[in-house]
Amino acid sequence: MTSNQPYLLKAFFDWIVDNELTPHLVVDATMDNVRVPLQYVNDGQIVLNVSPSACMNFHMSPEGVSFQARFGGQPHYIDIPCSAVLAIYARENGAGTVFTPDTISEESDDITIPEEDNQVETLQSAPKELVEVKSDTPKDNAPSKTKKDRKRPVFTVVK
Repeated sequence: MTSNQPYLLKAFFDWIVDNELTPHLVVDATMDNVRVPLQYVNDGQIVLNVSPSACMNFHMSPEGVSFQARFGGQPHYIDIPCSAVLAIYARENGAGTVFTPDTISEESDDITIPEEDNQVETLQSAPKELVEVKSDTPKDNAPSKTKKDRKRPVFTVVK
């Protein structure tokens, strides 16, 4: 199965732009095939404003993101494989997501979920099955409970 990261990246990008906010990408500049201006890289990462007003010739595909932008008044061609994108968020409110490396290999059908006290629960995934997540947390604006008082989500296999 292919990675879902490029599809989530595109969805979050569209969602941020549709809400008239400014999308920013956090990119791992140390990965192979990343083409960014190195003088703007800090601690191996670079944050890029990818709003339509800041980029020219913007192209996003399952393979990656490419565009032209100005840094310090100088034009640069940016090319980033999707796997190098660590996060996408809206500058104005921080809404977005952080991506983690794919932890499930293509050969494995098991999903491992770490539990408290170092216990591990394994869900057997099978074709045409969905996992539904239910949370017992209140949906209103009630004050949040302490970490001890919060209930863990319940995972139910739906066939």
